Amino acid sequence: MADQSTQSIDIAAAPVTVMSVIADFDNYPTWASSVTKAAVLESGPDGRAARVEFDLLAGPVRDTYELHYAWDGNRSVTWKLVRGQMMRSQEGSYLLEPSGAGTKVTYWLSVELVIPMLGQLRRKAERIVMEQALHELKRRVEAIAA
Repeated sequence: MADQSTQSIDIAAAPVTVMSVIADFDNYPTWASSVTKAAVLESGPDGRAARVEFDLLAGPVRDTYELHYAWDGNRSVTWKLVRGQMMRSQEGSYLLEPSGAGTKVTYWLSVELVIPMLGQLRRKAERIVMEQALHELKRRVEAIAA
């Protein structure tokens, strides 16, 4: 059974700026520390990526996987696993909401691994992965917006 996690962060930039960084998969390896490769395999009618292949290296975990994306303007993006080696399923989303002088970004993720993992260890790993992803996104967006 897949576990679900949600975390949010405030980023000092407009939603359009945040979403432009999320949609710029070619540059993920330069700022997302666990992504060694991101290749757009197919674009949708809006020009944004519809299918993306990733190579992931996070400590001892290595994986190559493909995600399918659906975009709702600069409000949200959702994704679902097409294929992977270490994951049986993955679904996720970013929801962007204007907040004060910036954007509140809520990250939702549900992952089911091929190899079973103890619940407490899995939750700790999910928390670390999500915190890292949100903080790296914040750093990248705020550097661009500055």
